[in-house]
Amino acid sequence: MEVWALEAYGAAHTLQEILTIKSDDVPGRSKAYESIIKGEPIRKLNVPESFNVLIRELKGLGLEVELLKDGRIIETQKPEPTQNKAAEND
Repeated sequence: MEVWALEAYGAAHTLQEILTIKSDDVPGRSKAYESIIKGEPIRKLNVPESFNVLIRELKGLGLEVELLKDGRIIETQKPEPTQNKAAEND
């Protein structure tokens, strides 16, 4: 509901910050904090993890998902494989 209120108010930059950097973009959050401390402009944001989860869920349903920009396929960051610590100890 708060998102709708900000959207109606026209606060696009605030929404972008809340839904990306302050949400689930941990590397982006660290870089943004570093930029603020150094007095530099905040650089390009990363893809939020929730978007990566959505892509994985769609692929799990058998859908092929490709991100396009200007007709070209954009490569997303590959999630690092999780390690099974119990299997390593065996």
